[in-house]
Amino acid sequence: MIKTNRINDLLLDRKWILFFVLMVILFLAPVFLSDFRLNLLAKYLVYAIIALGLDLIWGYGGMLSLGQGVFFGLGAYCMAMYLKLGSAGGELPDFMAWSGLTELPWFWKPFQYAWIAVGASVIIPALVATIIGFIIFRSRVHGVYFAILTQALALVVTILLIGQQPYTGGTNGITNFSTIFGFSLADSSAQIILYFITVICLGLVYLFCHWLTESSFGRILIAIRDAEDRIRFCGYNPVTFKVFIFAISAGLAGLAGALFVPQVGIISPAMIGIVPSIEMVIWVAVGGRGTLFGAILGALIVNGCKSYLSESFPDAWLYFLGILYVAVILLVPEGIIGLTKKFFIKRTASISTDSFFLHMRNFLGPFKVFKR
Repeated sequence: MIKTNRINDLLLDRKWILFFVLMVILFLAPVFLSDFRLNLLAKYLVYAIIALGLDLIWGYGGMLSLGQGVFFGLGAYCMAMYLKLGSAGGELPDFMAWSGLTELPWFWKPFQYAWIAVGASVIIPALVATIIGFIIFRSRVHGVYFAILTQALALVVTILLIGQQPYTGGTNGITNFSTIFGFSLADSSAQIILYFITVICLGLVYLFCHWLTESSFGRILIAIRDAEDRIRFCGYNPVTFKVFIFAISAGLAGLAGALFVPQVGIISPAMIGIVPSIEMVIWVAVGGRGTLFGAILGALIVNGCKSYLSESFPDAWLYFLGILYVAVILLVPEGIIGLTKKFFIKRTASISTDSFFLHMRNFLGPFKVFKR
């Protein structure tokens, strides 16, 4: 028990050091990277925020969500509506005019204001998750059934967005943004500012998630993951905890969506469907679920490999990426952080054994009766 605590303390110290080093590198990245590479990195950091939220419900709560892209999309569409109205200059957005609309729909009008768009990007996904989560968890749906329901949710929302062409842009989504908060998106300085905002948001989200998981709430959440019936017998209501963490995770995904749109310049149903949602799960699995830093690491590594392989092997990059996923699942099921933890356990055990024999040899040295 003492040795395990020592290892956990060592990993915790190293984790904070790595987090500090990572943040320093991210803040210095604009000095070394081109505008294109910096924009790619900003997109990866947005994905890391999604991974942190997913890790809360899957790694700590034991609830595998295959529909996280829905909440990411809701936040992205909220911000896209504000950006589109700003680019239209008070006129009707182009795709609405092409679809025959003559007046701005009522639910678009509040998004003329930036503070409403930013707030709605987080609140609406969290509210939707609260309603859906309450219905699902109150019925004691869990495990693979919860995963299937969230996957079905992603499919339904995607079809709904495609079918409402006059209001959502249909398959093409919402694009062609020119300004944000009065600044031109074509200006490189605006993109750099958005990058720094993304870095700061990632750091704050990580600190919030760490505080949440280390609190009594986090310990109860882990207990629900490992033995939900026992928690219920102890007098706690698991539904409340699961709905709350599901809403937090959805709010973080919505925040990521709001950061994603101005940097990438588009949001469409293809970016929020079943396949993107499964990719989000892969990020957490590769990094190591139940480890917040692993979620960030997984999002950065997987998407970095995806970009590198697609550039280097344009005809076969999907095969390489598939092999990478399968290899991680089969060979490193606990992810990169889990592999690192095993390494430190073995190393600490080896050091402890060597120290034991060293002390015994020194103690019994004069008698020449102890040999390793």
